[in-house]
Order: sequence, then structure tokens, then C-alpha cells
Amino acid sequence: MGRAIEQLALQAGDEIVLRADSATDREVVKGWLPSAGVAIEFSRPKSAFENIRLCLEAGVPVVCGTTAWLGRLEEAKRLCEEKKGALLYASNFSIGVNLFFALNRYLAGLMAGQPQYEVRMEEAHHIQKLDAPSGTAISLAEDILKRIPKLKKWVNQEGGGAGELPILSRREGQVPGTHEVQFHSAVDTITIRHEAHSREGFARGALEAARWIVGKQGYFEMKDMLGF
Repeated sequence: MGRAIEQLALQAGDEIVLRADSATDREVVKGWLPSAGVAIEFSRPKSAFENIRLCLEAGVPVVCGTTAWLGRLEEAKRLCEEKKGALLYASNFSIGVNLFFALNRYLAGLMAGQPQYEVRMEEAHHIQKLDAPSGTAISLAEDILKRIPKLKKWVNQEGGGAGELPILSRREGQVPGTHEVQFHSAVDTITIRHEAHSREGFARGALEAARWIVGKQGYFEMKDMLGF
């Protein structure tokens, strides 16, 4: 993702003042951060919160696309408020996926009154992806749980018992990301699906979010930027 974002940013004429990874000295990061207008954080779950903290303490707005660190999201929100900074988190920056999120919420709301349908999810990603289910799948699942009272939790396995929303995860090849939500009954099946063709959509969305958040204050999500 970092390389994809960098390539598109340079094509757009943006200046990149710092590229940081796990080997970059933290003091170097602290020294360069104040010269940045905005930071884009795609790293690993164990690094995400500290990276966000460094940005907010430096007064730099940050957009974060790292998943599987959300146990500290509320802490990050409090820090954002304390520092009067700006943070935008998204499990997926693709504009298409965020439209898919909206469609999923609408469909789940309709299905709340149709108990004859059982819901299941599938997601597939490249073999380098560390977390399962994906952050995108969890976002989809949480939106379904909020709207269908008979479902109490999601489980990352095939099948699923009463009150459970099953998510089947696959890690194969170089798949950028595919997500499917399926409502099945004895008489028919309704399926919605999003399939990414490359990482470009994620990178473009992250850059749009980075440009949007400059000059703002508070915690945001993609729905704030997109207006739905």
C-alpha cells in the first residue's frame, strides 16, 4: 500500500517529506513530522497506535488504514481530542468499498424483518495479509449485527450456530480483496459482492482522505468525507 500511495502521490505532484518503516529511527520521524501537512499510516497492528500518537503530538493530521489494532481506537480518539488534532480511520479507503458498506447497511436493515433468511460472509485476500477476518469484513459484519437483532456476534468459521454470523476467510495468491455477503433462504439467495482489481482504489481513496482532512479537527471516518 505504501508504494502504491507514493506512486500516485508523486504523479499528482505531491511532495513526500518522509517515508518511515520499522527500521526508521523514531527520532528521525519526530524530526521530520512537523514539516508534513498530513500523514498516511499503513503499517502493522502493533505499530499503528504509536504512529498515530507521534503524528497527533506533532500536530500533523493523520489518516490510518491499518487494521487489527482497534482495541486502542478509543484511546486514539481521546488523544485526538486532547491534542486538538485530526484522525481519520478506515478499514478500507476504496470509494467502491465504502459504497458497498452503505449498500450492506441498507440490505441488512431490510432483512431484519425477514427471519427466513440466514446470512453468511466470505472474504479473500493475498497470502501476505496478517489478520483474518479482514478489517473490511469486520466492518461489514458489525453493520449487519447492528441491524439484525437475532444475530449476536460474528465468528470466523464456516457454519455458525444460533445468533452467530459466520465469516469464511481465505488467503490465496495476490488477491487484492474480495468480500461477499449472502442471504440464503429455502427459496432463493441474495448476494452482494465487491471485488477489488488492484490496490489502486485503496491508494486513491487514502490520498483523497488525506487531502480532505487537512485543516479539520476531530475524529472522522470515510462516511464523513463521502457524505453518507
